[in-house]
Amino acid sequence: MHHQLLEHLAGPPGAVLDVGGGAGHQSFPLAQAGYAVTLLDPSAAMLDKARERLDRLPAEVQKRVTLLQGDGLKAVELVDGRLFDAVLCHGVLGYLDQPDELVSQLCQCAVAGGLVSIMTGNANTMAVRPALERRWDDALAAFDSTEEIGVLGVPTRADTVEHLSELMKSHGVAALEWYGVWLFTDWLDFSGVEVDLTDSAQVAAMAAVELEASKRDPYRQLSRPFHLVGRKLT
Repeated sequence: MHHQLLEHLAGPPGAVLDVGGGAGHQSFPLAQAGYAVTLLDPSAAMLDKARERLDRLPAEVQKRVTLLQGDGLKAVELVDGRLFDAVLCHGVLGYLDQPDELVSQLCQCAVAGGLVSIMTGNANTMAVRPALERRWDDALAAFDSTEEIGVLGVPTRADTVEHLSELMKSHGVAALEWYGVWLFTDWLDFSGVEVDLTDSAQVAAMAAVELEASKRDPYRQLSRPFHLVGRKLT
C-alpha cells in the first residue's frame, strides 16, 4: 500500500492525515519519507503503541509526526478545519454500519487536488474465507452478503469499489485507481505454509509479487481488502 500511495502522492514535503491510523504502520513510513503526518485514532491504547514505535525513529522523523486522539467521525472538528495533501483511512470503514458519514469527513479534510486513500473489505470475495475454513453453509450465504464476523471476532461490513467510488464522488473526490491488497499472503494461514519474516529476501520477493498482483485483473478482484485512491476536485 505504501508503494501504491507513492504512485499518486506529490513528493514531500506535504501534510498527511491518517484517520484511524492505529500504531502508525501506514503513516510512519510516510513521515520517514519526509511528509508531515497527523495520526488520528480514538484508542488511547493504540496511540500508546504508536508512541512506542515513534520513540524508536530518528529525532527528525519524530518532529514530523503529531498524534491526536479522537473519533474520525469528528475529524474536521478535531483538526480545526485544517486541509491535508493526503487523507488516509485504512481498515476502518468495515466497523461502521454505514460508510457515508466518515467518507464525508475524509473528503472534507483533503485540500483541492489532494488524495483520499481508503482501504476496506471487498464485498465481492466474502465467500472465500468461510469456504477455506470449510464452513460451507456460511460460504453459501456469503455470496449475497456484505457482512461477516471478522478476524478480530467482531462484526464487519464490506464495500464494493463501484459503490465506494460513487460515494467519494458525491463528496467531491474522483476515483483515480484501485488496487488489491494481500491477495496471496492473506491466505497463507490456510495453506499450512509458514513465512519467515526475518528472511528479508523472502519478504522482498513476496512483496514484489503482491504489488504486481494488486494492479492486475483478475488478481486484484480476488483480494479480501481493496485500496481505493481518489483526488479532491474542488
